[in-house]
Amino acid sequence: MVPNKTKILATIGPACSNQTILKKMVDLGVNAFRINMSHGSVDDKKLLFNQLKKLSSDEDQHPTILADLAGPKIRIKSVKDGLILNENDKIIIANDKDADEEKIIVSSGFTFGKVSKGARILINDGRVQLEVLKKINPNSVQVKTLIGGSVEKGKGVNFPGIALDMPPLTEQDYTDLSLAIEEEVDWIALSFVRSAKDKETVDSILKDKGASIPVIAKIEKWEALEHLDKIIDTFDGVMVARGDLGVEIPQEQVPLIQKKIISMANKSGKPVIIATQLLETMVESPTPTRAEISDIANAIFDGTDALLVTGETAVGKFPDKVIEVLKKVIIETENTIDYSSILQPIGHEHHTADAISNATCQIANDMNINIILSLTHSGSTARMIARYKPSASIIALTPVKKTYRQLSIIWGVTPKMINEYSKSDDIPSVSAKFIDGNNILNKEDKYVVTGGVPVGIAGTTNFVVVQKAK
Repeated sequence: MVPNKTKILATIGPACSNQTILKKMVDLGVNAFRINMSHGSVDDKKLLFNQLKKLSSDEDQHPTILADLAGPKIRIKSVKDGLILNENDKIIIANDKDADEEKIIVSSGFTFGKVSKGARILINDGRVQLEVLKKINPNSVQVKTLIGGSVEKGKGVNFPGIALDMPPLTEQDYTDLSLAIEEEVDWIALSFVRSAKDKETVDSILKDKGASIPVIAKIEKWEALEHLDKIIDTFDGVMVARGDLGVEIPQEQVPLIQKKIISMANKSGKPVIIATQLLETMVESPTPTRAEISDIANAIFDGTDALLVTGETAVGKFPDKVIEVLKKVIIETENTIDYSSILQPIGHEHHTADAISNATCQIANDMNINIILSLTHSGSTARMIARYKPSASIIALTPVKKTYRQLSIIWGVTPKMINEYSKSDDIPSVSAKFIDGNNILNKEDKYVVTGGVPVGIAGTTNFVVVQKAK
């Protein structure tokens, strides 16, 4: 099977939660599974974790697991039965009292801050749209109906143009985060991130529990777009969650924002994931639309690290076919990319590790070398090389299981487990043993090896050498 540089993430759910289908999805190319922590009881989630841990790859390791925290999603908590809003109807949106003829009650736990001119409130993904007339107090605003319709309990509510004072984690998130740490997940995704400070709460809990898990910021709030630089710099990765983002901002802006976020993440060397409605048609149909294929290809051309399917595999009728289609599109698209034209010192910070990583890719490109071996304990060496998008395959050799799984979602990196090594003098022999033992290259073919000294210290990438296969 041809290795794909752009990684595939799939959401586990009722449609694929049996070992046969899950194994088939892994065989077809899934690099990581997402568990949506919004749904199910603690026991339900534990069952999903157990199912994934029973799967094994060629390295005898279970697939990478991404725990996606629900975050502070605001929904209608109480509303008059059968309420239908008509154009120009006025009503109050509040989170402090019971609903009546004049009020719709939404989730508690936040207050209304600054209201921008022309701010709107969108219900049920924008099917009902309201304009804010005035802020009554920190817990309520008066609105006028722009686009009417039925208003029902449980529907989501978005507040573009209104600053909300709310914590980054809900009570459910605290419980789910503790479970994710207990289950030793590989990545955590934080929903509805608004600023870089949102990571502090998660980091504090991870530190208290002695856990080291990278955290991805899901970009789906209008406020996040105003703080993208700091969010990308602070978090360990970003996800463009196009569902809520497409409600929070005009839909026609989403493709431009997606390109901008991919570019910014690439320059910062942070993994970026594109999610939501990649193959929405395949929830019901065994074949995608041409528009969906073009959407996926364009994300790959722009430089996304990974593609995440959600409902397509969680509740769709054809979860395995979804992965098959994704794999084919990725391979076909990547075959057309001239990687030498995009190999450049993007985001160069003049650090030794950064310079060595760039030089590694340049050497491979100039000498037509197809294999880069990165010996790493923390994974930082492989991630830095990947940021330059080399045409050569990046094989990350690591003795650390956690690093192996975390690297599985990084663009272009194929992680491989090796035995522990402790001295820099071991690196040439470890590299040669791997190349020769796996019949990867022909005799006298060259490959690049890079790593760091002292061994086992993150961020110490400081040497590069070219070796020949024997």
